[in-house]
Amino acid sequence: MSTGSGSILVRIVDRLLPRTPDFFSLVDEQCDQAALTLDELVNFMESNDASTAKHVRQMEKEGDRLKSRNLDILNKAFSTPMDREDIYRAIVDVDHLMNYAKSTVREMEIFEVPPDRFTLQMAIHLKEGTEDLRQGFRMLRKNPALAEKGAEAAHKAERNVEKVYRAALAELFDVNTTIEPLHAAKSDVDDAPMDHSHVLQNVMERLKRREIYRHLSNAADRLARAGNTLHDIVVKIA
Repeated sequence: MSTGSGSILVRIVDRLLPRTPDFFSLVDEQCDQAALTLDELVNFMESNDASTAKHVRQMEKEGDRLKSRNLDILNKAFSTPMDREDIYRAIVDVDHLMNYAKSTVREMEIFEVPPDRFTLQMAIHLKEGTEDLRQGFRMLRKNPALAEKGAEAAHKAERNVEKVYRAALAELFDVNTTIEPLHAAKSDVDDAPMDHSHVLQNVMERLKRREIYRHLSNAADRLARAGNTLHDIVVKIA
């Protein structure tokens, strides 16, 4: 009889005062998935392997599942260990990192643009920044003050990506490297007309590669935004 009464009391308490979900672990799990996805993005930039590209897309789908799960838990939570809006931003920002990894790979496949040294360098910086961000979020539970290092490292990675991005654009649209291939398309006869189809192809290839560079630059922006979210959380709970 006493056991039954105790069970009823537990159910009443749980209904009136529901347990707070472990949002630290939920966000940590999502950060783990993001780090794995960015690591696989680097592998793709090194290998240009179709199966690796497929794996990046599959890992992003798992990231979407985690995001949906976390947002659903957040929406149903009675209380949260930190600002509800900050948790939402953390969930969405980390998910966007994986989205950009997938969209970058997908467009490289569609446009038939192979990786180059710039895409590899940017992917490496994104991977390193995502790993630092993950470590920062992990520190929130143990030592929030130390989590700020993760936010700072995420911003540093974003700056490094932007440096590579600008260098990539400078080379991509360099006048000398643009004109030489076009002249090579002309016939050996000096007065032969320019092969305009080759000119168009050259321009289109450069524009497609620019789109890939911009995707990686946008991913870095999202990484910095996630760093801002981590910083805001640290300020409020440290």
